Order: sequence, then C-alpha cells, then structure tokens
Amino acid sequence: MNPAFATLCRLSRAICGGKTQLAILIATLTGLSSATPMAREDAISAKELIDNLGLEGHVEGGFYRRTYEATGQSRISSESGERFSMTSIYYLLTAEGPVGHFHRNRSDIVHYFHLGDPIEYILIHPDGELETVIMGSDPREGHQLQLTVPGGIWKASRLTAGTEGYGLISEAVSPGFDYRDMTLGITSQMLENYPQHQDYIEALSRESAPDR
Repeated sequence: MNPAFATLCRLSRAICGGKTQLAILIATLTGLSSATPMAREDAISAKELIDNLGLEGHVEGGFYRRTYEATGQSRISSESGERFSMTSIYYLLTAEGPVGHFHRNRSDIVHYFHLGDPIEYILIHPDGELETVIMGSDPREGHQLQLTVPGGIWKASRLTAGTEGYGLISEAVSPGFDYRDMTLGITSQMLENYPQHQDYIEALSRESAPDR
C-alpha cells in the first residue's frame, strides 16, 4: 500500500475511534518525522549510468563517451592538424574511481553539471595561480552548474563525499577534442614547475603516462 494512503487511513480510523487512538497516531507520526529518511529505492547507481549511457574508461580517470562531433561544419586548422569546431562528451567520476588526474588541453572546455555528488576542480594557471571550484546542483552552497576552463590550464577533478557515489557532467570542447592536444600531468615534471602546489600534485597526478 502507498505509505501516504496508509497514513490517511490510520488518521481516519483514529478520528472515528476517539481521542486515545488519535493521540497514539500523533505520537507515531512524530516519531516518523524524526527518523532518518529512507534511501530512495529508485535512485540510479553509478553502474547503471555507465551501462545506460555506454560509458568506458578514460585515460585521465573516470568514464566517458563522446556524444557529439560537429560533422556538419567546416573543420578548423591547427598546428596539430584539422579539428572539429566542437565535440562533446559525458564524463563520470565514481566512488571507486573518484579522480580525474591532472592534464592540460589546447582547446577551451565548458563543463555542465548533471547529477550526483559535487565535484571539486583544481586548476593551475600558467603563472602558477591555483584556483578551486566546486561543481554541483545547489547554487546556495556555492556550487557552479557551469565551468569554463580555457586552453593551457592544468586541470584535475575529484568526487566529493556524498550520498550518490558518483558525479556526472558533460563537456563541450572547442575546437574539438583530440588526444594529440592533451598533455597528461606527470608528478615529477609538474613539481618542478609548481612546487608550491605539492599536495595537490602528488594527490592528483600520475607517476608516469598511462597507455591511451
């Protein structure tokens, strides 16, 4: 039976049965209101997102799938070859894989938050300035629903502690993404250039470049 309907039925019986039953019902409802909320049975899991969105592992960490290429527009010439004017992906961090390791792109990237727990972004600008941003669903908590990272900035991301166990975003990249335009952050190399950010670099970079 629907919980709300069941409560209405008990309330009706209590009113008909007199003050004693009504007092019992009020006490019961008071206890229910102070109890810990039950987890949503329909809450989607990280695995379901991976399966339903067709995501696969990304070299920088997390999971992704390319969802758009600007095939109907003229390509853009770059030093490394022609690029789509724009591409877009889903990108997912999970409790089992909570880190998107430091990397740097030539292209500008706009990030859009969708679902799940907030994600912290750590940005190191070319002059060494450090910037941290929280992407999430609640602007009242200072979360950003959208984040633009210009090309040339080192970027890492990590999932914050929460109830969902994942954070899902989309990224739009212009000019379009190509692996030849991405540099993965190697711990020793980054520490040479930005020793003042040792804690972040050691936690969010790799000792060597993984296979792509």
